[in-house]
Amino acid sequence: MSDIIHLLPDAIANQIAAGEVVQRPASALKELLENAIDAGATKVQVLVKDGGKTLVQVIDDGKGMSLTDARMSFERHATSKIKNSEDLFSIRTFGFRGEALASIAAVAQVEMRTRQKGDELGTVIHVEGSEVKKQEPAACPEGTCILVKNLFFNVPARRNFLKSNAVEMRHLVEEFQRVALSYPHIGFNMIQHDMELFQLLPGKLSQRITGVFGKSYQGQLVACQEETPHLNVKGYIGKPENAKKTRGEQYFFVNNRFIKSNYLHHAVVHAYEGLMQSEMQPFYVLFLEIDPTHIDINVHPTKTEIKFDDERTVYAVLRSAVKQALGAHVVVPTLDFSLDVNFQENYNSDQRQDAEVKRENTLGQDVIQRENSYKSFQSPGVKKQSVSGWERLFEDQDKPLADQKSQLDTKDEETDILTFSSKANENRSAPLSYFKEEDSGTTFQVELNYIVAQMSTGLLILDQQAAHERVLYERYIKQLSQASGASQQCLFPPHVQLSQADFALVMDIKEELHSLGFVILEFGKDTVLIQGVPADIQVNNEKALFEGLLEQFKHFKSELSLDKRENLARSLARKSAIRKGTKLMKSEMEAIVGQLFACQNPNYGLSGNKTFVKLDLQKIHGFFTK
Repeated sequence: MSDIIHLLPDAIANQIAAGEVVQRPASALKELLENAIDAGATKVQVLVKDGGKTLVQVIDDGKGMSLTDARMSFERHATSKIKNSEDLFSIRTFGFRGEALASIAAVAQVEMRTRQKGDELGTVIHVEGSEVKKQEPAACPEGTCILVKNLFFNVPARRNFLKSNAVEMRHLVEEFQRVALSYPHIGFNMIQHDMELFQLLPGKLSQRITGVFGKSYQGQLVACQEETPHLNVKGYIGKPENAKKTRGEQYFFVNNRFIKSNYLHHAVVHAYEGLMQSEMQPFYVLFLEIDPTHIDINVHPTKTEIKFDDERTVYAVLRSAVKQALGAHVVVPTLDFSLDVNFQENYNSDQRQDAEVKRENTLGQDVIQRENSYKSFQSPGVKKQSVSGWERLFEDQDKPLADQKSQLDTKDEETDILTFSSKANENRSAPLSYFKEEDSGTTFQVELNYIVAQMSTGLLILDQQAAHERVLYERYIKQLSQASGASQQCLFPPHVQLSQADFALVMDIKEELHSLGFVILEFGKDTVLIQGVPADIQVNNEKALFEGLLEQFKHFKSELSLDKRENLARSLARKSAIRKGTKLMKSEMEAIVGQLFACQNPNYGLSGNKTFVKLDLQKIHGFFTK
């Protein structure tokens, strides 16, 4: 029997390796940026076209490479970062495996120009699919320039899995931001199709944060710093009131390397406990400095996950640092021991008395107005009796009836109220509660949260917010499928400044937004102009609606696996639905009930909870019969 095991050709082996290292254009950009920083660059420029599918170019002013090093850099497992196995436990550079350039060159057309300081000429190399096409001396500036063209040109299946240009551009921006934040003393520049997206000058970390995310973040930054023998923590956290529902603006850097860690994220969120809602996510950019011998970064191909030899200590130090930062900047409530306790008590007592007087005056005016309204309906011969304290009939249900009657009898008999002469009043000493005309009828609200509608077989109780979300969701899904959303023009179109990642996201869903009724125009490199909003939405602040919609869209995208249309329909329904605690007119309540039962799936809301329950007459009778 012949042998069946054989070595794979280098080209195929490189393509397999590239599948782990290079997943999309952003992966290639990450590797090139990290190589530029390892080369000692002080200025890095990035140029991209068509979301990185056509071109990803990185230019740095680092130390460059010699002719031999330039050729060796495209070989697998060729690196200058480590020499033996002991070096793996003291890594302070980004790269160390020697796979990045080889993997990129296996699935793209790569051109490298590099020159060392002091050399008269540099080197230019062309590689396509792991095959060196050309290598020759050339005149070029000091440093290295690498162009990655037509990514996955020789792997059509992988290229077909790439997303739209806007989505790929958003991933490119995210990778650029991570590297730019980790090294604020290095200048970074990013250009897309001759449009400059970022121009980040060397400076402090706070300046780099505002340069990346916008000047609006300047007012929400809180400095965080903690030094211990085991771990040092420094950076900035956001104020609790600026927290968002979605994750994405949370950055951990361990020895200046960006990492993802749900365990450390929990430590930060736990430090915010009691200062924000549980589902909110705070902003932070935190740097952890630790001895490399206590961590292992060689656990994931992308090197974004690391292992600590003592995770509990890191958790405790990080949580303590964040808590201390929140307290030091008067973000959390504090006690003022400089005040005189006796004076403060007297002062608070006076404030309470003044508040009681104001409340009594207000209540007195309300009573006078209500009595006047009653008197306007008074009939001749109506007898005025005391009704003060009738609520105690319901509050003291557990007390004997004689005690309840004695409490009513002890009230001031001079207090006058109105009772109408009718058969209903013949056996009563107190009238029933008063209802306004719009609250009466077969449909009404309970606690401004639930709609109660009468049916021939009993009562129908609806959750007004869940029901309205279901109605709007199915309406928006239909509009997206038919592109039939009507729009109302804004009298004063607001402009919304976004981060580059959010701007790329808006450009990606721009067509779907137009189908819903939004009219959005580009207004610069990171700003959009809202000229119209959906006609069926009553909104006073178009900017807040759009920002809330975008935030909800990102939240659903991170929590649920939905396509763009369903996600957008859910997001807009959630942001524009009637909230709990909203007072509704009878016609509005009846409209919600009717529209809900016209839906294809009226039983459940967007969160999977019930939209309504039915209370049958038989069940109601059972409450009062044994």
